[in-house]
Amino acid sequence: MAPSGKVGAISLPGGAAFYANALKLNTTTDLTAEEIHKIGRAEVARIEAEQDALARQAGVADRNAFYAQRAKLYPPKPWDNAARADYLAKANAFVAHTRTLLPKYFGTLPEYRIEVVREPAFSEVPGGAAHASQPSPDGTRPARTYVHLVGDTEDPASMYTLMCHEAVPGHNTQGDIQVRQKGGPKFRSVTGYVAFGEGWGLYAEAVCKEMGAFPDIAADFMRLDAELFRAARLVVDTGIHAMGWTEDEAVAFMNETGRQPLESARSEVRRYITLPGQATGYKIGMLKIMELRRKAEKDLGPKFDIKGFHDLLIASGSQPLSILERRVNDWIAAKS
Repeated sequence: MAPSGKVGAISLPGGAAFYANALKLNTTTDLTAEEIHKIGRAEVARIEAEQDALARQAGVADRNAFYAQRAKLYPPKPWDNAARADYLAKANAFVAHTRTLLPKYFGTLPEYRIEVVREPAFSEVPGGAAHASQPSPDGTRPARTYVHLVGDTEDPASMYTLMCHEAVPGHNTQGDIQVRQKGGPKFRSVTGYVAFGEGWGLYAEAVCKEMGAFPDIAADFMRLDAELFRAARLVVDTGIHAMGWTEDEAVAFMNETGRQPLESARSEVRRYITLPGQATGYKIGMLKIMELRRKAEKDLGPKFDIKGFHDLLIASGSQPLSILERRVNDWIAAKS
């Protein structure tokens, strides 16, 4: 019999039940694969429509024309030392600026240094993913965002969203607050749930827009580009593991809809194949935080306090979304 081409959990004995558990573990919700797939498709459509609107605002026909214009303005070039120094200077300046905007939106603020640095040579690879590290509990080691600066450059407008996600008000901010916790369970300050931590990172990108941190339309457009990538993950992960997609079908979707270069798309898809459900936690976490904020705003009206809401979210460490929802509901009830 010819091979089916299926590479996901669905191809294994008991694979459907295994994948359902993987989704529960990574999203900390009871959403099914079919529901997550549908959410992903809807989010892709919404984000593309928002990109079209921004493109028209910038004076071009649609998102594809805007992407083409940016590619012409900023074609990929090999990184050199001057470009690296320029990137790190601009990234650190943007992080410092965004940090000055936090007091209007957060009561609990980061206290330690936050810096953007180049990935060490032994682990730096072309196209490598930026990542954040927490500061030491006493602050002697600062919070850091590591960026890969080898291979070819990307659109410079993509740096802003990356810094919002990894540094301020994203993971570095989250990590600073988390390591300084007193009185709560120790595990909340040293471990994390994908849906909570990465959900916060994606939500932080939207908060940057709300705070007025982005310098121009291109920066906001690339925020949507990053969100589109995360939405495409919902479609692809569930497609592979619950709907029988082949690797090539998944790569094509990440390339065409998720807008990833073919090499990156294949690398991403192989990650999803080997880590069932992990990539779904990001967007599901963000959507739950957004949903809880809308509920709090609606229920509390003029009593809604954005600083209090953000402190409630990140000042007590990582937690399942079900626990977060219960805590937000209790907060709403206490303020009503």
